[in-house]
Order: sequence, then C-alpha cells, then structure tokens
Amino acid sequence: MSQLQGNFDDFGMDTITLAGPLAAKLRTIREAGFSQVMLSARDLVGHERGWRAAVYEVKASGLRVTGFQVLRDFEGLSGRLHDYKVDIAKHMLEMCAALDCHVMLVCSSTSTHASADLDTMARDLRKLAMLAVPLNVKVAFEGLSWGRSVNEFTTAWEVVCRADAPNLGLGLDSFHAVASQTPLDDLDIIDPSKLFLVQLADFMWTEVRSFEERIATARHFRVFPGEGVHSDALADLVLRLDKLGYRGDYSFEVFNDDYQQIPLEAVAERARRSAVWLGEEVLRRSVPLPNRMRLRGREVMRG
Repeated sequence: MSQLQGNFDDFGMDTITLAGPLAAKLRTIREAGFSQVMLSARDLVGHERGWRAAVYEVKASGLRVTGFQVLRDFEGLSGRLHDYKVDIAKHMLEMCAALDCHVMLVCSSTSTHASADLDTMARDLRKLAMLAVPLNVKVAFEGLSWGRSVNEFTTAWEVVCRADAPNLGLGLDSFHAVASQTPLDDLDIIDPSKLFLVQLADFMWTEVRSFEERIATARHFRVFPGEGVHSDALADLVLRLDKLGYRGDYSFEVFNDDYQQIPLEAVAERARRSAVWLGEEVLRRSVPLPNRMRLRGREVMRG
C-alpha cells in the first residue's frame, strides 16, 4: 500500500490567497500537502531582504513554481509606452527565470491607449516570447473578461495562433470563462500542447449583474472550486480539458478578502478539500487505471 499522490499533485495554491509574509505562505502551502505554488512579482520585490532573498526562500521551500504573474497592459502599445513595457517585461522575465519557473502569465490589455488590431497584439506577444526564449520561459496569454479587445479565451487563442511562437501559449482562467459565459464547447479549438496554465476559482452568485460587479468579484470574492455555485461548470471544464489532452498544472486563483482575515492553515485546508474533490471525485473518474481500486487518501492494488 502506498500513499496516494495522483492528481493531487496537479493542483497548487496561489500566494495571493494568503495573508502574511512569503515564508509563512510557503510553509503553510507545503504543510497542506501541495507541491507547487503560483507566485506574484510582489512576493519577490516586496520581500524585506530583496527579491533575491525571496527567490532563495522559494527554492528552500521545495515547492515547484507553477507560474509567475502578472505582466499587464503589454500588447498593442506604441512609441515610448511600448518601450517602457518591454523594459518592465525584461525585469519580470529575469525574476521568473531566477525562480526556475518556466511560465510567465500575461493578461490582455485594458488600456485605451492600446491598439485593437489583433495582428499588432500578436506582433508584440511574439516579441515578448522571443525575449523569453534564452531564459527557457514560456509566455501564457490570458484574456481578462474586462479586457478592452481580448476578453474571452477564444480571442486570446486567436492572437496566440497569429503570433505563432513556439513558447507562446494560452493561459485559461475559469473565472473569466464562467463570468463572460463563453461556451465551453469552444475549448475544442485549443491545442492542448499550447495551453500552458489553467487557473481555477468559483464564486458565490449565479451571475454577475454589471461590469463593475464582475471586476469586484474577481478581485475580492472568489472562492475555491466546489465552494461556490458553479461546481458543475468547473467540473465540466476540467473534464473537457482532460478529454482534450491537457495534462498540465491547475492553480487555484482565489482572490478573497475574507481569506486574508482568517488563519493561513484554515485557508489552506479549504484549498486541500478543493484539490481532493477535483482530483479524486472529478478527474480520477475520467481516467481510471486498470486493476486499481481507489480510496480517498490511499491507493490499493488489486490482485
């Protein structure tokens, strides 16, 4: 009899969900049984001893870094604005590489100064991807549901395809897909080898009734998968991705003000329950292993 690992290791927490210093967050995530963590640039540059000390803490934790976020409002700019954002991107890529992290997340632009031309966006993202090549970093482009021109994963995927760079792919956030009511049938257009990261979260109301409420919900009121009212949609999403052939990471992208006010261990336990639900009750039913009987918490060989 061996301890069950399986699909639980496919899930990780995001430091944005937890309060406190980086070391405490990393320790709590590790003690909850997770093997990976999603980091923000602020985790590094906000460290009291500097960003390189933060990198050391992350590596000492033993956690694998799922991804590094987030470069905003990059694509579609021109002139000095473009040059400024390229310089910012180079700093972020440097930190991402120092973490031995291979995925950096880029969110679609909300800037009114950005071009709405998809080919222009693709050109800029191709340039970013080329900057990332020597650092062995992949760029995951995510469509924010309040993005100016790219606000669904279908459009983000079109831009990725136009850019046609080997290390440029898609980042998919379930909140934006559900909030924007993008049909999940549209997932079939995605090449799973170009889906670099999937972020998961739920929320507590069946619909967002205004643009402003969508942003407020995304930034303050997300909950873990299975805690909100969209469990069926999230289960459907991960099953569709599994059927599509996606075998990459899932990160819990949970922005929640309430979770910032309760003990870290209590939040991590909620995340663990979510990972068990998705890994054992959803995904494992879709990919049965021959001659094995699964029990929650352990795996037993038959015969």
